[in-house]
Amino acid sequence: MKSSLASMKILNVSITDETEKSILKYFLQRLKIGKEKFFIVTPNPEIIVHANKHLDYKDKLNKAEISLPDGTGVFLASFFLGKPLYERIPGVDFIDFLCRETKDNPLSMGFLGGRQGVAKRAVECLRERYPWIDVVFVGEEWPEEYYQSEKRKAKSEKLDTKAQHSSAAIDILFVAFGFPKQEEWIYNNLDRLPVRCAMGVGGAFDYISGHVTRAPFWVRAAGFEWLYRLQKEPWRWRRQLALLEFIWLAMKERLHLSLSL
Repeated sequence: MKSSLASMKILNVSITDETEKSILKYFLQRLKIGKEKFFIVTPNPEIIVHANKHLDYKDKLNKAEISLPDGTGVFLASFFLGKPLYERIPGVDFIDFLCRETKDNPLSMGFLGGRQGVAKRAVECLRERYPWIDVVFVGEEWPEEYYQSEKRKAKSEKLDTKAQHSSAAIDILFVAFGFPKQEEWIYNNLDRLPVRCAMGVGGAFDYISGHVTRAPFWVRAAGFEWLYRLQKEPWRWRRQLALLEFIWLAMKERLHLSLSL
C-alpha cells in the first residue's frame, strides 16, 4: 500500500506534511487494510544533520511510511525554505494522541528500550491517563525468541492464546534506542518482528514517565524547548552544535533555491 500522505523534503529527508489528525486517520486505515509492515520516524535537526553525513541512514529514513516533523528547527526551516509544514508533531505527543484517540478500538502496543525501567514507568503513566490501552510488551531489549522465522510465523497463525498474542500481534511497537540505532534496528529487523508497525521515539519514554521534565507548553509553543532542556541538562551542549550545523545547511539550501530561480 503506497502512502497517500503529502510529503516534502528538508535537506533531502522526507517529511510528512499533514495534520496530526490526518496522519492518525491514515495510520489507522493502514493498519486496517494494509498487509505490509511499515515504520514511522521522527526527524529533528540532529537526525537530519546525521542523515546528510550518512547516506545509507538517510535512505532508510526515507523509506518510512510516515515521517513526523518532530523538532522545532524542522518546522521553522520549512518556512525558511518556502515550504511551510502544517504543524510540528513531536513523537511524544503522537504517542499520547494515539492512546487518547483509540479508546473505542484500542491498539495492541509494545514499548521497547529506555533505561532503568523507564519504559515500564512510561506505560504505568499512560495507563493512569488512558486505562483502556492494550500494552502487550514492555522491555529494555527485544527477546531473541520473539524474532520470527518463516516457520514460527506459520506456527503462530494457528495459535490463539494470550501468550501468543503478546509476542505475535503487536499493532505498533515504540522503539526508544535513540537515533540512529533505533531506525537502523527497525529497518533491519522489521520483517522478522511480530509487529505491524514500528516507530522510533527517541527519548519519549523519559518525558512520558516524568524521568525528564518537559518544558511548559508556552515554552514549547515558542520553539524554545531545546533551550529549556539544555538548561536542565547542560551536558547536552555538544549535541546542540548539530542545530547550528542544521541552520547552516538550511541557509545553503535556501541560497541554492534562490539561485536556481
